[in-house]
Amino acid sequence: MEIRGLNPKNIEKISRIKKEDDWILDFRKKSYEAFLRLPMPSFGPSLKIDFDSIIYYRNSDDKLTNNWKNIGESIRDEFTNLGVLESEKYMDGMGVQYESEVIYHNMIEELKKKNVIFTSIEEGLRNYPDIAKRYFGKIVPYADNKFSALNSTVFSGGSFIYIPPHTKLDRPLQSYFRINRENMGQFERTLIIVDDDSDLHYIEGCTAPTYSTESLHAAVVEIYVGKGSKCRYTTIQNWAPNVNNLVTKRALVEEDGEMEWIDGNVGALSNMKYPACILKGDRSRGTCITISVASSNQQQDTGSRMIHLGKNTKSTILSKSIARNGGNATYRGKVDIGKNAENSEAFVKCDTLILDDLSKSDTIPTNIVENDSSFLEHEATVSRVSDENLFYLMSRGLSKEKATELIVLGFIEKFREELPMEYAVELNQLLKKNL
Repeated sequence: MEIRGLNPKNIEKISRIKKEDDWILDFRKKSYEAFLRLPMPSFGPSLKIDFDSIIYYRNSDDKLTNNWKNIGESIRDEFTNLGVLESEKYMDGMGVQYESEVIYHNMIEELKKKNVIFTSIEEGLRNYPDIAKRYFGKIVPYADNKFSALNSTVFSGGSFIYIPPHTKLDRPLQSYFRINRENMGQFERTLIIVDDDSDLHYIEGCTAPTYSTESLHAAVVEIYVGKGSKCRYTTIQNWAPNVNNLVTKRALVEEDGEMEWIDGNVGALSNMKYPACILKGDRSRGTCITISVASSNQQQDTGSRMIHLGKNTKSTILSKSIARNGGNATYRGKVDIGKNAENSEAFVKCDTLILDDLSKSDTIPTNIVENDSSFLEHEATVSRVSDENLFYLMSRGLSKEKATELIVLGFIEKFREELPMEYAVELNQLLKKNL
């Protein structure tokens, strides 16, 4: 089934397909009203999106399963070639979304015994309504921005995760998202709750083949980090150069909690993504380490937002950007230390490497400190590949291409150090293809 165009009839059709309760359909309708009245972003890339031509829902013949043998051979081969099946052995659980629906989901028995919930967003809303109604759409309201409203109107697929108190996972959970159709829109919704004194590492991957017309990916991620808990969210997106990637990611961190965003952006036509931490509890901490690679005709508009509310809170933003062949890599971030966030600290470091005369980079920070006992430091550098470094490496027998590759890999070393081994290898391969 395929649903194209955005209107009340199609919204109700999506809700019927998913057999949703009335409160979810009501949420969709209110979101649609907000979408119609909200303006397009006044900053970042110039977006020209024909919302009526987008496919808002499309499913395959494959039903949700925990056995790869039950998935059609052609789709299974796609994910095999992407390395998804191989990576599963390093995870405690995996979900895979193809177009609009999650088609594969599995979790080790040990986690089930610990009462960990890891399922699709639809199953989560249906089977755990008490949790869903408490957290869903609260940290990212449907009227937050035009694309959060769009996601809230037509969301389909994504993950629902609940980690009970005093529970630590030995290995990550992973979800993988694939767009495989021209003019396709993907609108997954992820809700993660890491209850008190618990620990989660969640990994997300995403790809799409290249078409001549544009596709749209507009996701929403909401994360709640309980007292004394830690959550790490790792993403490497490699969308095709015809995909507009417009994502709202936000975490609320309670007392002594810690949130880490590890965010890699290699693909997409236009990318607007600013993972945020709201440091609500005293002594809560937030970290965002990002890398963005902008190639020909690409606009990578990325960064992070750290909102300090609690006392003695700490945040760190490390941003690495690479621009080549006329690409545009922009850091856009915000740090706001509120008047009650006494004795708080924030550190921001933005580094950009420009590989040619056609490319450009901008750093657009907003830094606010509203009390006298807190401290904020911001550093920014823009540099080119040094002719001296190239000459030195080439004098040792390397070609210019290999020497440039080595310099770039050294430039992003801090980011690669934070990745699981198999993802670090994948990132190296992606960078080599894009240099």
